[in-house]
Amino acid sequence: MEKLLFEIGTEEIPAKHMPALLAQLKDLAEKKMTELRIPFESVRVLGTPRRMTFIAEGVAEAQADSVVEAKGPSAQIAFKDGEPTKAALGFARGQGVDPSELIVRDNYVYAVKHLVGQSVDELLPGLLDDILKSLSFPNNMRWADHEFKFIRPIRWLVALFGDKIIPVSVNGVQSGKYSRGHRFLRKTAAEEVEYLKSATANVNDAESAFSAVKGIFNRAVSKAKGVVESAVEGTYNVVEIPCADAYEEVLMDNFVMVDQDARRELIRSQVTELAIEEGGYAEINEDLLEEVNYLVEWPTALCGKFEEKFLALPKECIITPMREHQRYFPVMNGEGGLLNKFITVRNGGKEHLEIVAHGNERVLRARLSDAEFFFKEDRKLTLEDRLEKLKTVSFQEGLGNMNDKSQRLVQGANILSFALNANVDKDKLERAALLCKADLVAGMVVEFTELQGVMGREYAKLDGEAPEVATGIYEHYLPRFAGDALPSTDIGRLVGIADKLDNIAATFSRGLAPTGSQDPYALRRQALGVINIIIDANYHLPMLKILQGFLFLLNIPQEKAGKLMLQINEFFRQRLKNMMIDQGIRYDVVDAVMAEEKNDDIADLYKRANVLNEFVTTPEAPALIQAATRVANLCKKIENETAINTNLFAAPAETELYNAVQTATQESISLGAQYGYEGILALGVKLVDPINKFFDEVMVMDKDENVKNNRLALLAAVKDITNGVGDLGLIVM
Repeated sequence: MEKLLFEIGTEEIPAKHMPALLAQLKDLAEKKMTELRIPFESVRVLGTPRRMTFIAEGVAEAQADSVVEAKGPSAQIAFKDGEPTKAALGFARGQGVDPSELIVRDNYVYAVKHLVGQSVDELLPGLLDDILKSLSFPNNMRWADHEFKFIRPIRWLVALFGDKIIPVSVNGVQSGKYSRGHRFLRKTAAEEVEYLKSATANVNDAESAFSAVKGIFNRAVSKAKGVVESAVEGTYNVVEIPCADAYEEVLMDNFVMVDQDARRELIRSQVTELAIEEGGYAEINEDLLEEVNYLVEWPTALCGKFEEKFLALPKECIITPMREHQRYFPVMNGEGGLLNKFITVRNGGKEHLEIVAHGNERVLRARLSDAEFFFKEDRKLTLEDRLEKLKTVSFQEGLGNMNDKSQRLVQGANILSFALNANVDKDKLERAALLCKADLVAGMVVEFTELQGVMGREYAKLDGEAPEVATGIYEHYLPRFAGDALPSTDIGRLVGIADKLDNIAATFSRGLAPTGSQDPYALRRQALGVINIIIDANYHLPMLKILQGFLFLLNIPQEKAGKLMLQINEFFRQRLKNMMIDQGIRYDVVDAVMAEEKNDDIADLYKRANVLNEFVTTPEAPALIQAATRVANLCKKIENETAINTNLFAAPAETELYNAVQTATQESISLGAQYGYEGILALGVKLVDPINKFFDEVMVMDKDENVKNNRLALLAAVKDITNGVGDLGLIVM
């Protein structure tokens, strides 16, 4: 067993792409090695801004043997009087086996070949080349006059199987044993002396002395080779990787912490401890931490300060420039307030941190001075004063401006409130809808677009608007991304749903519905936002009527609006279906509850799916599903709906089933009104015995047409109960 190392060295890769690229590299390595039947124990990926690496542990030195079977002609065609025919001879020749080795199974001829595994050394060059060229990226680039594209120019390759170099070449870069250390950091002479002291500290006899001298000599030779290779390559800090086992240790010795998980936790620890030393705690955003992790190879945290006068700004006006533009971690006090300090992480050592801090402080000071200026300028106008300026901001081509949209949102929020009979202050709802887009023309939002909604809330508070209005202005943008917080107030929810529905309806009306992977207006994200808000708030909305109202507000002609309404509703149903499957609800359960196309109540469909998903795992489920399926299949034969006539009952089982259905129907009405689907399924379970007895004793398709239709009408009433939650005939048991 050996260790396989493959390092792809590049120019700096954008940090946001690194997690996905490393995951892709791991999947490719495992997949390609499995396809080549190369036994291995595990695959680990490592990465920094300048390198992507995978290390396969426990790689066998030979490919696994395999048995391959090829199916040939039928035995009757392959043999005649026990002798192989031309068909059999041709098949054997094509498979590279002797005709006598052909075997007959299930009346067909098979060629069985026992393939001895190749040496892994022979397979690895092709494997690594395949992995390298199979990587895909959101953006590619060419460099020099090469045709091969990669996310960033490839500068070196390290490919080692144990201590043997695996030949791989791309764009003139040949694999070898030479990697790169940190761009700028080197061990000082004093550190080298310390190493020599530690290496010779425990020398007590000739054997240990020889071992120490050998280690020092090998280290010196390796460094000398690195210097020579650096000169040959015309680059800086080339380091030799003597074998795959030494990879991480050698890079660590050259100031590259290649393990991204260890590096991330070191950054977290440094930032946390430094903030405590500064008298506060660090607000560590996980996305920011991940980004910083892939910006550095040798992290060192340091603290900077800014003038206390900037603390007069809303907290978000300071944190946003820090986090989004400078990649700083804010430092908070015990009460959650912001201190005039920040923590950043440099890609280097602890030398001259005060100079680095001073440089970062200067950059942040300029950012905060801009924020202070825009904030003061913005306060010269109220949000209501800015409504007129919204007329200068286009919404979508042919659909007016943002002022027009604000007016529509007022009406749209009222449509939703009326449909829900919501217990919400109408004046505050309309006020939030009217002002929710006003901050888009504020200087602070123009400069820091991430603050839309946030500044609307802050300016609304300063303008003296009601707290519910200010909160609604902020919350109507939620959720902004997958996993984001949802609105917590009815005003925020209603205005948010209205905003997203208006965007979706407007974009669909222009014929710009998402197709394939193309979704430039992020309509799928907005639709999921609407769905999550509806489910979270348990809003039971008639989506078709709601969409009809929003299309009317956009002045869409009635004949076009009818088609758009169905198209948009199907768009929402598809998003809901995918979301439920992603959450672990069985696909057949999802199909069962969505079989009723007229049901446009998203919250209702979601409740049905969750209840039915739990029910199908219970002991009672198989019997009910079987009975419901038999009932539904017979109901397909109903040609004309008729009322049930008890005078036509000829068997006691008919009367018994009828009485059970009557009782269940009465109970199901009240249960349905309360969305009590657990209870409706329980009613169906109670009908199983009467249904089975009915089928045992009664011939449904009687020769007498009236009797037959009466029995089918009874089964139709049964179906209304058994399929009261979903079409149980679609459940796979």
